[in-house]
Amino acid sequence: MNQSGRWGWLPAASGIAFFVILIVSFFVMGEPKDADEPVEEIVSFYVDNKDSVIISSVMGVLAGLFLIVFGAQLREVLRAARPGSDVLPSLAFVGTVIVAIGAAIDGTISFALAEAAEDIDPTGVQALQALWDNDFLPLMLGATAFLFGTGLAALTTGVLPKWLGGVMVAAGVLCFTPIGWIGVIIAGLSVLGISIALTARARRAPTAA
Repeated sequence: MNQSGRWGWLPAASGIAFFVILIVSFFVMGEPKDADEPVEEIVSFYVDNKDSVIISSVMGVLAGLFLIVFGAQLREVLRAARPGSDVLPSLAFVGTVIVAIGAAIDGTISFALAEAAEDIDPTGVQALQALWDNDFLPLMLGATAFLFGTGLAALTTGVLPKWLGGVMVAAGVLCFTPIGWIGVIIAGLSVLGISIALTARARRAPTAA
C-alpha cells in the first residue's frame, strides 16, 4: 500500500473536522448579548470574554478552511459521477467557499468587538453587535448553493443516496423562508454525513486494491 493510498481518505474527512471545530467554537465563545439589550451588558460580555471570543473567531476560520478542502474533494467525487458536466459540482464547491468566507466575516466582527470593546464608544459596540446579529446572508447564500448543487447531483447520478439529495434540495428551498435557519442546519449535518460516508468509502478502496 503506497502512502497516498494510505492517507487518501484525509480530504474526505475534512468535513468531519469542520463540523467538530465549528461546534467547539460555539461553546468556547458562549452566547453574546443581542444588539437590543443594554449596551453596558454587550460591552461587558466582550470585555469579560475577550480571549474566548478571539479563540472562537480563529477556530471559525480554521473550520472554514476544512470546509473548503471538503468542498474541493466533494467536487471531484461529483465530477466523476457527472462526466462532461461541471455545473452542479462547481455549485456545490462554490457554496462551501462562500460559507467559509461568511464564517470569516462573522469571526472578523467578533474579533473586532473583543479587541475594541473597551476602546470605542459603546454605541459603536452596539452597532457592530447589530451587524454580527444579522450577518447571516453570506452563510445562507453559500448553504443554498451547496444544498442545490450536491442535492441535484445526488438525484441525477446516484453517487449519494437519492433520499439525501431530495432532503438537501428541500432544505435549499427552505433557506429562503422565515425558517431558513433550519435549512442551514441541514446543510451542516449534510456535510458531516457526506464526509463520514466518503471517508469510509476512501478507506475501503486501498484495502480492496
